[in-house]
Amino acid sequence: MSMHPNVEAHCGGGTVPLEGTNKSIVDLLAFKALHIIGFVAWFAGLFYLPRLFVYHIEELQRAAEAGKKETSALAQQYSRMEWRLFKIIMRPAMILVFAGGIGMLVINTEYLSLGWMHIKLALVLALAGYNDYLPRIMRKLEKGEIPMSSERMRLFNEIPTLILVTIVLLAVFKGSLAWWKLILILAGLILFIVVASALYRRLRKKSA
Repeated sequence: MSMHPNVEAHCGGGTVPLEGTNKSIVDLLAFKALHIIGFVAWFAGLFYLPRLFVYHIEELQRAAEAGKKETSALAQQYSRMEWRLFKIIMRPAMILVFAGGIGMLVINTEYLSLGWMHIKLALVLALAGYNDYLPRIMRKLEKGEIPMSSERMRLFNEIPTLILVTIVLLAVFKGSLAWWKLILILAGLILFIVVASALYRRLRKKSA
């Protein structure tokens, strides 16, 4: 079955028409697939890399408590894993996200007139800034420096979670979700993260 040349992208309060040939529609879907693939791979790295930082920090703390000045073999292995994850998976995945997203916006410029899209683009740029801050942490850890406590790093690791939830809700509801509901969902998620983090610290202290 062939696609109709006029496709409508649903958004809150109406639709955004995509006018063009079947080729332009296929191109849009191709860029969308590229965008989603990059998004999944990027977030996999964003969730895993700070977790490696937590283990790396705890290894450096153990070495410091033991009075060791030289970097342990485990800490060196963490550094190698961190850089490989960032260079081989996260950076290329981020490029795919931007390439796919820009491609979709070029094909259907009407998306740029939507308020929820402006917020989504701002969040993606913020996430890119977060991503580019991670190498600074890796360089410090590589030198044996501890940039923050492991507890703070666990909370730092939740920043992509909040951005992910917001982006997904914006992309799915496309402005039809009331802003107060979105804020309420995010506030509940933040509360859950803080409480879960506090409970985890207590459990670790009891088991220590």
